[in-house]
Amino acid sequence: MDRDDHDQQSGPRREDGTVSWTSWDGREVYAGSEWDVRTAIAEMTPEVKDGFRIDEVPWERFRFISTDSKPPAEYWLAQARSVDADIADHALDRLFHSLFGHGRISGSAPLAVPFLIRLATDPSAPRRAGALSLAAALARQHDSAPAREWFLLTAYHDLRFSFDGYLENWTIEASRLAITADTELLLPLLHDPHPEVRIAACDALATAVDDADRIAAALLAWLPAEPHPVAQASLVLAFAELAREHALPGAADRLNTLWQDPTRPAEVRFAAAIAWYCLTDTPVPDELRAVIDTYVAQDSGHALADVPWIARIDCWNSLAAITDRMLPANDHAEHPGPQ
Repeated sequence: MDRDDHDQQSGPRREDGTVSWTSWDGREVYAGSEWDVRTAIAEMTPEVKDGFRIDEVPWERFRFISTDSKPPAEYWLAQARSVDADIADHALDRLFHSLFGHGRISGSAPLAVPFLIRLATDPSAPRRAGALSLAAALARQHDSAPAREWFLLTAYHDLRFSFDGYLENWTIEASRLAITADTELLLPLLHDPHPEVRIAACDALATAVDDADRIAAALLAWLPAEPHPVAQASLVLAFAELAREHALPGAADRLNTLWQDPTRPAEVRFAAAIAWYCLTDTPVPDELRAVIDTYVAQDSGHALADVPWIARIDCWNSLAAITDRMLPANDHAEHPGPQ
């Protein structure tokens, strides 16, 4: 099927303005076209991004559900620049609801990512961590579960469609491409004076589609100097997510060393133990289960509840419930297996 077989002005839109990628077999004809949001991200210039020129971004092209009765996403994105913390808070909340629906991400959502990253790097912005956390959320699937095969998963590879009918695979990939393009802005945030910004930077960098070796090295390099428990765990889990997505050599060995090292902080050992388990198919060593069980037993204050990877499955309400689901009682081995 040729691209010319479709109305180039309306693209995949129906007559009512909605979009359907499931009613025909030729969605590939739009790959790389103006209807591919990945292309829109690639064509967004530094001048547009750095100048926060949101009116030059093709929001309408990727908006497939009417917003006549409420302000569109770009309105809330502009409001999020306010130096008034209450206004910025409200704007980010409304922006979240504009870009998400029924656990799915809208077709226009990736267009917000470069601007959210710039909010995170602006010292005058009152909600830098919130902006960056939203950018990271737009770069992930949202079916997280306390399961070995899913805990570190960035995105599924089977075809998925958003609530607006757009191909969500392209949406998530576009958001990840936007984050990858701004790696140089994000890496310095690992050293930000505010721990919540450092945590959000870990969450975002873990979704990068390229330069994984350099990002992973930066995450581990900062680990010895990181004083905050949640940020420590986030560095480890971001490294592990990159390792899973990009098959980084030696990653499981490095995590194995971290969780077995008694000189490391408890949060680092716990995160490394979970990450090592999720990167391997080895039964749970008794020593690893002891590290996890000991930490869970001492976690009366729920210290890791704000770790993004834990927070995404917080419907399980407790670290004990999460680890019980993730590490079945009958899945154990006496000693760590070879890596």
